[in-house]
Parts: sequence; structure tokens; C-alpha cells
Amino acid sequence: MLRLLRFLIGVALLPLCMAISQALLDTLRSIPDTSTLLSPETRALLSGYFLWLGMWFFMPQPVRVYVAAHELTHALWGLLFGARVRNVRITSEGGSVRLSKANMLITLAPYFFPLYTVLVILLRFLLGLFLQPLPLPFLWLFLVGLTWSFHITFTVQSLLLNQPDIQEYGQIFSYTIIYLFNLAGVGLWIVCTTPVNFSVFSSAVLLHTVDVYVSVYDTVTLRSKDFYNTLLPALKKLIIRPAA
Repeated sequence: MLRLLRFLIGVALLPLCMAISQALLDTLRSIPDTSTLLSPETRALLSGYFLWLGMWFFMPQPVRVYVAAHELTHALWGLLFGARVRNVRITSEGGSVRLSKANMLITLAPYFFPLYTVLVILLRFLLGLFLQPLPLPFLWLFLVGLTWSFHITFTVQSLLLNQPDIQEYGQIFSYTIIYLFNLAGVGLWIVCTTPVNFSVFSSAVLLHTVDVYVSVYDTVTLRSKDFYNTLLPALKKLIIRPAA
């Protein structure tokens, strides 16, 4: 029963995935035109992102580094929810961690929480408390792009495999949750590295969410009426037999 409920929730979230995707496109289109094609902040972010893509395709993959992030993310989110962490194992073939309890966020966190990106941001914040102005400001955005690209590439590769984490909550439910959280991350990077503010993004999300769900409701209602109008005469013919 619980698995069916998760499946239905996952299906119900599919229009939201579409709505937030459209909102992100609108947010990108709303970036003001400037004399330069891309801002220095955006160039730094994209430089790191595409550098990692090149490394991904042309260099050996640091699987152990990803496995460490994956298992440590399980452990970190477990600690956030009060779980006890035991037996963290990390190898180039895979890893594992034992937790005293688990939930959806603990299980799926490695697929939407870019651990190394968060560490870069925290380190930048801590150094900023002692160094003003912070040296090499664009280097931090470069590292954010690099680590974020690392997260995306390994996440996509992992999701193409048969992951026990995904099977535990069902594919439809897990994929929609992972997709939505990663989209939220993209929205955050856009807000942080462009002149667009958060209100523009949130307004676009609200507008498209309402539009998509209203459209889905209208379509389902229309199809239900068509089905009812088609099925009812057929049922009448089967139930009501002509008098002999």
C-alpha cells in the first residue's frame, strides 16, 4: 500500500517537474542584456563546470572520491535526523554505511545534495569571516562549478544503474524528488550568479505550477467525460436487454 502511495505521489509530482523546468527557462530569459555575453561570475562558474566535463570524458574517473561523497552524505543526513552512524566503508568498487534509522531524505540525499560543492561554499564563508576582501573571488565560483559538475555527472551515471536507494522508494517517486531538488539547486546558482533575484524565480515557479496543474485538471476532466459518455451507452446495452 505504501509503495502504491509513493507511486501516486511521484506521478502527481511530474507536472511540478515540468513547471519548475519552465520556470528556470523563464528565469534565464529574464537575465538583463548587458554589453558582455556572460558576467564574470557566470564565466567562472561555467569554466569549472565544463572543465570537469572534459575531465569526465577524457580522464580516469575518481570513483573512490564519489563513493566517499555518497556514503558521507548518507551519514551527514543521518546525523541531521538523529541517527547513529556506524561502519562507513569506502572502496573503488562501492561503499556502505550503517545507520540506526533512515528516511526518504537520508536515502536519496546523495543524489541531490552536492557535498563537495557545499564544502567549498562553507570554506569560502569561513575564510570570509577572517579575510576581507576575500582573495581570488572568482576561484570560489570556479570550484563551485567544478564540484557541482562532478555531482551531476556521477549522479546521472549512478541513476542509470540499479541502485538499491532508488528501488527502496520506487523509481517514479525517487526520480521526481531527485529532479526537483536538483532543479532547486540550479535555481539557486542562477540567483547567486546573475542579476536575477529570488522573487523573479519564485514568481515564475508559482505561475507555471498553477498553469500546469490547471491544464492537467482540465485534460483529466475532459478525458473522463469523454470516457463516461462512451462507456455509459455500452453499459446500458449490456445491462438493459430489449423486451422479447
